[in-house]
Amino acid sequence: MIKMQQLSKVYRTHLIETHALRGFDITVKEGEFVAVTGPSGSGKTTFLNIAGLLEEFTGGEFWLDGVSVKGLDDNARSKLRNEKLGFIFQGFNLIPDLNLFDNVDVPLRYRGFNAAERKRRIEEALGRVGLSSRLKHYPAELSGGQQQRVAIARALAGSPKVLLADEPTGNLDSQMARGVMELLEDINAQGTTILMVTHDPELAARAQRNVHIMDGTVTDLTQETQHAIRHVAETA
Repeated sequence: MIKMQQLSKVYRTHLIETHALRGFDITVKEGEFVAVTGPSGSGKTTFLNIAGLLEEFTGGEFWLDGVSVKGLDDNARSKLRNEKLGFIFQGFNLIPDLNLFDNVDVPLRYRGFNAAERKRRIEEALGRVGLSSRLKHYPAELSGGQQQRVAIARALAGSPKVLLADEPTGNLDSQMARGVMELLEDINAQGTTILMVTHDPELAARAQRNVHIMDGTVTDLTQETQHAIRHVAETA
């Protein structure tokens, strides 16, 4: 689904080269729920932006759902992103002057769906997040947790193969955060691959895998734990 090999990202100015990612290897299989952790400035956002086709990489290889991203022009990248990916952000990014129906409708219009198909997708997506009765409400009339559910519905309406979530519970209290996490787990159980950046160790522990980024390199903590357990068992 997502495969990166020896990926690198270098930011250059006239005087300085900053290596945001180096020797970056990761494979995320279809249907996985992967939490991405690491300190600020470690490369998490760069990784998520590259995975979301929002930023180009400097070297290495990247395949998304079997398609090599390397060398794609802007139009091809936009088409692949719109067809394969959905995005959930910490700040919700809802349009305050639009009701819930119209907020979810915005990206579907860019995809060129007709009115009937858009209506079906919007109602189905808002139903999946438990907001069927709020179609005509505005963001300001909702709690933070409900607004994040709208943002998730907006992403789901496009039928993405992969959901990329950047600190999706960062602006929520613990109770709302648990509710959003349970919703993401339900979505994952129905087959959607989820890649979630989080600083919350409790939420990260609930994912199937936990990968840690430090100084632009990645470590699969889940695999490390499995190897450690296996080593203890073999030497006992």
